[in-house]
Amino acid sequence: MKKNGFTIIEVSILFVIFLIVAFLVAPLSLDDTRQAKNTSRWKSVQSDFTNIFYSVNTEREANKTDFKETFMKVMKDDIKNDINTYRITFMNGTYPNDTYRFKDFKNTYSNATLAIKIFDTPQENLYGMLMYDVNGKSGPNVWGKDVFGMNIYKDRFEPFCKDLPISSQKQDCSKNGTGLCCSGYYLMGGSFD
Repeated sequence: MKKNGFTIIEVSILFVIFLIVAFLVAPLSLDDTRQAKNTSRWKSVQSDFTNIFYSVNTEREANKTDFKETFMKVMKDDIKNDINTYRITFMNGTYPNDTYRFKDFKNTYSNATLAIKIFDTPQENLYGMLMYDVNGKSGPNVWGKDVFGMNIYKDRFEPFCKDLPISSQKQDCSKNGTGLCCSGYYLMGGSFD
């Protein structure tokens, strides 16, 4: 005699298989969604920094004050408070060396985290660096995932690694790299893997 339909055991087995596949795929799609959101926020923020740079430069020339002090003055409406503890890692899980360690973290009203480092002596028109975590103290606090950076030159802000070939930026913007080059890579249209 021919059976019509499925037995409870067959349906249960299919349901379990479906759940296993869903549990394996869901974290990957959630991580991709989060990364896409962080990358989008970085793209919009970096264009704002270009406008801020011109404001800072104009005010600095007029007042002859320190760049960092003037920058924070221009940003004052966006700064909510100081952050005492904050730790960032590279994509490969290591901690940044002194060059990419920042102090004096500020929390913004958009819940981002910002820090600026000005060098004691400029290096070939490079005056300092800016670090921006698009989602603030919320994780993962990793360069290239939610933390991005810009070099501060005498006449412009520029994302890290902007002058490197896109293939080098992509290589650094991977789980084996530091993630510093993601700052420029995503702005050039690179995608996360």
